Amino acid sequence: MLDFIARRLVSIVPVLAVVAVFVFLMLRLTPGDPAAVIAGDNATSEQIDDIRTKLGLDEPIWHQFSIWIGNVLQGNFGESFFFKKTVAELIAQRVEPTLALAICTLILAVSTAVPLGVLAAYRHGSLLDRFVMGFSVLGFSVPVYVIGYCLIYVFAIELGWLPVQGYIRIGVDFWGFLERMVLPSITLAVVYIALVARITRASVLEVLNEDYIRTARAKGLSNRVVLMRHALRNAAVPILTVIGIGIALLIGGAVVTESVYGLPGLGRLTVEAVLSRDFPTIQTVILLFSVVYVLINLLIDIGYTIFDPRIRY
Repeated sequence: MLDFIARRLVSIVPVLAVVAVFVFLMLRLTPGDPAAVIAGDNATSEQIDDIRTKLGLDEPIWHQFSIWIGNVLQGNFGESFFFKKTVAELIAQRVEPTLALAICTLILAVSTAVPLGVLAAYRHGSLLDRFVMGFSVLGFSVPVYVIGYCLIYVFAIELGWLPVQGYIRIGVDFWGFLERMVLPSITLAVVYIALVARITRASVLEVLNEDYIRTARAKGLSNRVVLMRHALRNAAVPILTVIGIGIALLIGGAVVTESVYGLPGLGRLTVEAVLSRDFPTIQTVILLFSVVYVLINLLIDIGYTIFDPRIRY
């Protein structure tokens, strides 16, 4: 297992190299000039050229890339064009809201979706099963920002139970932090619950038709033991897979959710950086997301061996 983990960690290097080259080239080859954005609408062409020279954007692309990748290898991610801070400092300030949103969403989604999926499979064809299937279709059909604005209208504006927008650090005010995490977490979790519940239902339903489940029931085991110890454990591999895929959806949805709720996280930073053509910030955030994707896939592969001892690497 340790050899497998070491190989997977080493495999991150070529993945990040491809991502770095692709993102760098795409940003330079797509229309839009950061120097013109910084200079403003009334700037002259000379002023724009001066800014471009100061930022090194007038150099050949290969030269810009060699300087940037050389700095990244030394742990220097450059300085933001617009925020007047180093990118590392900027990300350190913005990572907490995104991390908090992701953890709250994961806890809410997995703790809701897996039991729903198991119950829907156990009560196949019942009203509960039809409700779960209908919710899954609805969760995929409605855009995240529509769910967000509906929740804000009902629970923040009409009922006044929760704040509309904003973020408070957990170390400053714990209850204030929870109040501001409820609506964003539910908004993002709806899609995730729809995905995980549907796959859990299908996986458990398939396992419930296996001979060893009938044998377990014939031994007189309770339904709870049959479901939790035999059915869910043997259906865990596809569920783990879809949870990993769902995390990719979660990161993409965080960009929209943070904008709707005014959370100062990495998703909102990405939107701001893209709109202002802030190359160093965009490149670093995408590299960071790539590392997260690879590490999550590694954790899922390790999870396979825990739930299914037949899997060996």
